[in-house]
Amino acid sequence: MLRGCQRRLGWIVRAAGLLGAIALVCLVLGTAIPRGDAQNADQPSTLNDRRILLLAGPIHSDIAFPADAEMRGELDFLASAGLPLDRPDVGWILIGWGGRSFYTETPTWGDLRPLPVIRTLVGDESTLHVSLAGEIDSSHPDVKSLDLTQDAYEDLQAAVMGSFLRGADGVPIEIPGAGYGPFDRFYEANGSFHILNNCNGWTASMLRQAGVTTGFWTPLPQLLFLSLDLHRNDGPAKF
Repeated sequence: MLRGCQRRLGWIVRAAGLLGAIALVCLVLGTAIPRGDAQNADQPSTLNDRRILLLAGPIHSDIAFPADAEMRGELDFLASAGLPLDRPDVGWILIGWGGRSFYTETPTWGDLRPLPVIRTLVGDESTLHVSLAGEIDSSHPDVKSLDLTQDAYEDLQAAVMGSFLRGADGVPIEIPGAGYGPFDRFYEANGSFHILNNCNGWTASMLRQAGVTTGFWTPLPQLLFLSLDLHRNDGPAKF
């Protein structure tokens, strides 16, 4: 019986090692294999005058748009939700996409619960998180700046705004009471969230809409950043 248990344990260990190796290969290939049309890559770099930021957390990424008059106009519905969009110290507007349960119910790691984690793995409805920020240090290792052409910036902006699920009146649908504080709100979003289509996959997809080449599959923000560095000459962005 002992030998039988040892054999089973050995098989489990080998199987776990094989699965781990396969996962590692998938992550490496997903980062190294380029994905994107780079449709604006032939435009002169001198036209790359619209800057955005990418912000990376341990497992999540956000796109930060400058809080200029144009972007404030696109997001004017935030004022109706009580966000102080017109404050002069608002420098950036952060937008991220994710699984509704985990995103809205886990503001900190201390709030982590089993059910949102399970829904993250097997599938969940999606949501968009919009938050206001002041100055952001672009030299921080968890921040990457991208300078886009005007056309690429507009394509990115349109793709992100198209991710909002809208009501019959055309206004994005807020999720009441889901915000973390006075400077953020959650909204219904298009698309379904699952482990193969997560928040960082959404960020990468938005960038590809702007002609920026990313890795084929980048489920972690660190892998997304790495893929952008690897393929930095394949799109209209300067880093």
